[in-house]
Amino acid sequence: MYVSHLQLADYRSYEAANLELEPGISTFVGPNGQGKTNLVEAIGYVATHGSHRVANDAPLVRRGAERAIVRAAVVRGDRRAVIELEINPGKANRARLNRSAGTRPRDVLGILRTVLFAPEDLSLVKGDPGERRRFLDELLVARAPRYAGVRSDYERVLKQRNALLKSASARYFKQRAEPDLTTLEVWDQHLAEAGAELLGARLVLAAELQPLVEKAYGELTSSAGSPALHYRSSAVEEGDELPVDRPQLVDVLRAALAEARPQELRRGVSLVGPHRDDLQLRLGDLPAKGYASQGESWSFALALRLAGFELLRADGDDPVLILDDVFAELDSERRRKLAEHVRTAEQVLVSAAVPGDVPPELMGARYRVREGTVERER
Repeated sequence: MYVSHLQLADYRSYEAANLELEPGISTFVGPNGQGKTNLVEAIGYVATHGSHRVANDAPLVRRGAERAIVRAAVVRGDRRAVIELEINPGKANRARLNRSAGTRPRDVLGILRTVLFAPEDLSLVKGDPGERRRFLDELLVARAPRYAGVRSDYERVLKQRNALLKSASARYFKQRAEPDLTTLEVWDQHLAEAGAELLGARLVLAAELQPLVEKAYGELTSSAGSPALHYRSSAVEEGDELPVDRPQLVDVLRAALAEARPQELRRGVSLVGPHRDDLQLRLGDLPAKGYASQGESWSFALALRLAGFELLRADGDDPVLILDDVFAELDSERRRKLAEHVRTAEQVLVSAAVPGDVPPELMGARYRVREGTVERER
């Protein structure tokens, strides 16, 4: 799988950009602030419908423009697909597949799959649980796009249930009136059912990642301590095991919701469910967050991304590998080892501020990026 063409209109710093790409390694080189990360971010956006740099779409639209267009041609074996996304901040985004109107953005998920390495990846180890939940969910969607719908359904149910809890909490604690919990019990069932599907998929994924993370971490560093992943669910006590079977998970979540009901009513928010879970990372007997060194943290973050790449590769096609200014953050040994891992991918896209940051193992086509223009060096 590779991207053969990228076209941008009013995306970030680009009023317009038109770029031909090839399989193999391509490097975008230019000083910071010139637009090289915007190019690889746009490709990642086509794959995930999200940015690794910002939480919402508004910054993706060039100042003064109403919308942005990202169009990518994706080659997968002997098939070619053209994906177009229209980004409309504050409104629904639009999508086209092979220039056909009436396509939903969700319908084009999975056509292009990417694995992106970036300086922001350090937050997988040092950041909040939301960063690790996002890592799992994006990988789930890349492997099986239907999980975009599963996650969307869960978020819809959660929003409705939170609104009911907030209303019930205000009625009970401010008006001293007994709330009617009949409707809330119906939404408990909806949350348990939607949450069980997402939770079960995350549990299976975490188990599949474990041996691949161990292998990648061992190849990236000689540091002592074996990496371990543990999915911590808000539905059970620390140390308790969770079933993977969906009907059993529904029962577990319903029981946990019933137990948490008094506290949820006091706080007016849902305290049980996949939105409160965490993928705990450990090195040996210690949590990686707060105890791992900078180098160990980087190795763990890279190992998570490499494990994701191996899972996607095992599904049949290499995902497009994107390395966004990551080599500047690594010492020479980790640069070399990472380059050895990724250079066999069908397409590798690298951004760097200076050519010297890019390991010699990743020599390939080179593009000069300066003031919003992109030129291939000959």
